[in-house]
Amino acid sequence: MTEPRQGVAGPWLQSARIGFIALYGVTLLAALGWLFGNVREIGPENRAVVLRLGAEQRIHDAGLLLAWPRPFEEVLTLPSADRVSERRVELLLRSELARRSDRDGSLASDATAGSGYLLTGDAGIVQLEVRVFYKVVEPYAFTRQGEHLAAALDRLVERNAVQVCAARDMDAILVARPELVGADVQLAERRERLRGDLQRGINHSLAALEAAGGGLGIEVVRVDVQSSLPQAAVSAFNAVLTASQLAEQAMADARNDAARQLQQATQDADRTLQVAQAQARERLARANADTATIAGLARQDDPGLMLRLYRERMPAILSRAGSVTTVNPEDSGHLILEGPRP
Repeated sequence: MTEPRQGVAGPWLQSARIGFIALYGVTLLAALGWLFGNVREIGPENRAVVLRLGAEQRIHDAGLLLAWPRPFEEVLTLPSADRVSERRVELLLRSELARRSDRDGSLASDATAGSGYLLTGDAGIVQLEVRVFYKVVEPYAFTRQGEHLAAALDRLVERNAVQVCAARDMDAILVARPELVGADVQLAERRERLRGDLQRGINHSLAALEAAGGGLGIEVVRVDVQSSLPQAAVSAFNAVLTASQLAEQAMADARNDAARQLQQATQDADRTLQVAQAQARERLARANADTATIAGLARQDDPGLMLRLYRERMPAILSRAGSVTTVNPEDSGHLILEGPRP
């Protein structure tokens, strides 16, 4: 009876021994993994901040990093000093609820009516899409901010964007009126200075936070700004521009009609003047021809010639009269009185 019991117990003991060896190996591997968990290679585009028991211990650049395992030391990876990171500011954009109201055409609530809009110095409204490019200059401050850095940077950009827009009119931010593009050179220069002023304002705010002990550990190296008008304002501007173009076209047509009518009137006046001058010359020539004989006789000093002409022409004139009454100019007893007209 003893031999069968020993044969049964042998496989169980062997299985337990194998399980113990496997558990020992897994434990050993887990211990090695934990021990060398913070041994890693830092790429050239990154650097690391090593925290020992939560305190900032050292900064490690690109290369092989040797650190104690957690919880003794913690390794935080951050961009290198020359690496430029990009951040799109979401606070300056229209919220999803506001965009849905715009698409549906429904009335926006008080909470979403002004979402994504900035007020300009001349009481205009613009939209800005801002992308911020920054470098990490203070690794410890950068790691202390952690997940709060993006929200803090967005609030700083929003604050300075509000100030920059409030200090400018709409034409100094974007091309709202195309007719002023070539008329005012200073407006184009102010549009170009918008990015620089916004960058300097953000860096000034970052410096103020650093002086107050709550710096973000970054420096803004470039700001890209894309400005636009609200959709309703775009439609209104398009309507005004269309009306202005139609008015200018109507004025141009009216000026062309006026010029054409003026030209036609001038031609008619010149033609009338030429005809009148020709008729006047013709009448003058006819009058000169009709009075040439009398004028010629008036220049004659021979009384006999006038008497002969009188005698030659008077019979022809008197022959056309029905009756002739002669009055002696020296006799005052006879008068010729004008009778009633027929």
